[in-house]
Amino acid sequence: MATGFFRVPTPVNEPVKSYAPGSPEREELQRTYKELKSKQLDIPMYIGGDKVYTDTKKPVVQPHDHQHILGHFSEGDASHVEQAINAALAAREAWAAMGWEHRISIFLKAAELLAGPWRARLNAATMLGQSKNAYQAEIDSACELIDFLRFNAQYATEVYQMQPESSPGVWNRMEHRPLEGFVFALTPFNFTAIAGNLPSCVAMMGNVVVWKPANTQIYAAQMIMELFREAGLPDGVINLVYVDGPTAGDVIFNHADFAGIHFTGSTGVFQNIWKTIGTNIHKYKSYPRIVGETGGKDFILAHKSADAKALATAISRGAFEFQGQKCSAASRAYIPSNLWDEVKGYVQEDLKSFKMGAPEDFGNFINAVIDEKSFDKIARYIDNAKESNEVEVIAGGNYDKSKGYFVEPTVLLAHNPQYVTMCEEIFGPVITLYVYDENNFEDTVELVNSTSPYALTGAIFSQDRYAVEYATKKLDQAAGNFYINDKPTGAVVGQQPFGGARASGTNDKAGSMLNLLRWVSARSIKETFVPPVDYRYPFLGENK
Repeated sequence: MATGFFRVPTPVNEPVKSYAPGSPEREELQRTYKELKSKQLDIPMYIGGDKVYTDTKKPVVQPHDHQHILGHFSEGDASHVEQAINAALAAREAWAAMGWEHRISIFLKAAELLAGPWRARLNAATMLGQSKNAYQAEIDSACELIDFLRFNAQYATEVYQMQPESSPGVWNRMEHRPLEGFVFALTPFNFTAIAGNLPSCVAMMGNVVVWKPANTQIYAAQMIMELFREAGLPDGVINLVYVDGPTAGDVIFNHADFAGIHFTGSTGVFQNIWKTIGTNIHKYKSYPRIVGETGGKDFILAHKSADAKALATAISRGAFEFQGQKCSAASRAYIPSNLWDEVKGYVQEDLKSFKMGAPEDFGNFINAVIDEKSFDKIARYIDNAKESNEVEVIAGGNYDKSKGYFVEPTVLLAHNPQYVTMCEEIFGPVITLYVYDENNFEDTVELVNSTSPYALTGAIFSQDRYAVEYATKKLDQAAGNFYINDKPTGAVVGQQPFGGARASGTNDKAGSMLNLLRWVSARSIKETFVPPVDYRYPFLGENK
């Protein structure tokens, strides 16, 4: 499967549209948003070539207006998971045998469709179903997913170009085969791009997929599936099912043809999946590939030389964009005492200027958290903080779910650097700050490194290059994505491959060739043109 004769179009990161007042993209997005909002969709599963409807209908609501129903999805059961596996396996032979350039062409076409006629539709769906503002939807469901599709096409060709040397009289070659069986893609609510990438990059390498999105992302997920179908994806290559996690797991992780899982979600769920796979390892035809990106307790560490305004802006953006529901969101920060008063003032000023509400009002920077379960969890952390002597609320702290799941951006000041909100993932618009003695930087670096089991993203702010170098080296295992004088969010495909280690996942770097290598199984082929006809080697001497 060497490339040799073909080159894909050179990928370039998709430009982010501004959606400024009066811009054509703003008008188109607002129009599409209103159009989708006015409808109620009947959302099917996609199994093989069929749209599958069931009698069990579950509502899809807007997080910012939970009484407004956008549609209903057909919930499946174990039988639908079996059907999806069978459909995937039935499609496998033809899909795996298809020339790589034809497989990749489908996803390059999907990228072009998304960059053009599908852009407003998928952005609006993400705004409605996941409560993202226009900018957050644009960088996610448009730009990042387009980038995943285009850059993965390039990375796939690089994988196929990885060929061995050949000695005289011999031709060595490497086949990068798809895995034997099917892959399970389990995707989260928070990024439409992740929901599109996890099944598509696996399929791009010749694999077949059973895809289960989070229920709170189904509204956009089914549109991704329609996008892939319009781009020419054959039936059965990706099968989209809506079932609860335990039901899906019970079928999938007991199936002999289970070949791998591509996962983004919570650490607890991923660890349980890993344990289940280990327990069932004797049932599988091959050792499954386990690829997962999980939680984070992402940090900002400031040195006494840091620029206070830049640091405050990184806190305001890094902690509160998309309501802190990014795996990479800043949720703990360490501020030197000499900068504290200035940083505090800037952050409080920013939060006072935030507008919160539905994403259809483009003036709202803050929207709703995803659902009631998440809302209640975040509210408990805030309530406990209000009652604790170890921490104080210095901004925000209010919440209301009467109309939508709105949590005010909240800043906590911890007097104990081991207070629970410095250690545990909250996944909401809450950041906890700890002020340290400006002369205790080295001790604070160690505190950052040892406080959390996670190692996803982190940032150092400093104008002192020695301090930058020191933190970069000492925190080498504390974050898979490390930022210098920037917020710890906003990784761009092809520029900052994303993933963390420790309790944050397998660090297989979505948005790079490293991830695609997990979805192939190499076969070495040696062809000898003129094979020997005598077993004797020269060292044996003359045969007497």
